Amino acid sequence: MWKEDKSCVEANSTRRSKFEDRLPSTYSMKIQSLSQLNTLFPDDGYKSRSFSSGKYNWRLVIYPKDVEGNQFNALRLVWGFSQVIPLDTFNDPENGYVFDGDQCEFGVDVVVPHTNWEVVSFDQKPLYPKFSWTVNKFSKLKVNTYESKKFLMGGKNWVIMLYPKGKTNCKFLSLYLKADDKTIKEEVYAQVDMRIVDPFGCNHVTRTSKCWYQNSSTYSWGWPEFVSLAKLREAYLDKEGSLKVEVEFKVVSATKYSS
Repeated sequence: MWKEDKSCVEANSTRRSKFEDRLPSTYSMKIQSLSQLNTLFPDDGYKSRSFSSGKYNWRLVIYPKDVEGNQFNALRLVWGFSQVIPLDTFNDPENGYVFDGDQCEFGVDVVVPHTNWEVVSFDQKPLYPKFSWTVNKFSKLKVNTYESKKFLMGGKNWVIMLYPKGKTNCKFLSLYLKADDKTIKEEVYAQVDMRIVDPFGCNHVTRTSKCWYQNSSTYSWGWPEFVSLAKLREAYLDKEGSLKVEVEFKVVSATKYSS
């Protein structure tokens, strides 16, 4: 059955109506009695059971007689070839389409382009790019790690993580940024400026990062030695002993994808 018939190849390159040597990859349907098919379904055609491909459900429909074929679209859900092969050629056992007396087999390859897709963009400087966090009474902090409240940036939730006694070196303040959003299913790229704000002037301590962030309770990115604690106590605590941390987003990626 699966042989090439050059007479069945249409000139229109968008249509492909030839039998191939290989078996169909999506679905095949064997008819035990072609004569019964012609008798029982002379006009309406015989429909196979439903099968899936490309996240859609399909049926293979066989018409013993000619029918009009059209292209798929939102309003026309049936498409095909009105004249695949002459009936005399098909019914002639010498051609191999009908075999073992009265049997035949049909198949289909269904290819749905762009089934899975992804669109990524990099938003330059969000509308409100800065988030500030005031850490009160910094010198009296006793816990190893503190987190800011969640804040929204680029459509995603983030938190700042602060280690007042350092994460790896007790002589330095450590600062990290973490994506904290359960809706994130992919890595997020962010370009940010993290800074310790000078409460008495403009001599801020600023660090820049360009990093891909994962949504994980254990994943964050930052600086284990952001600024020395000696320098911080000397110049970056205000009169009440509070520390102001600020993060400014320059770029945040956004990804849309098929479900």
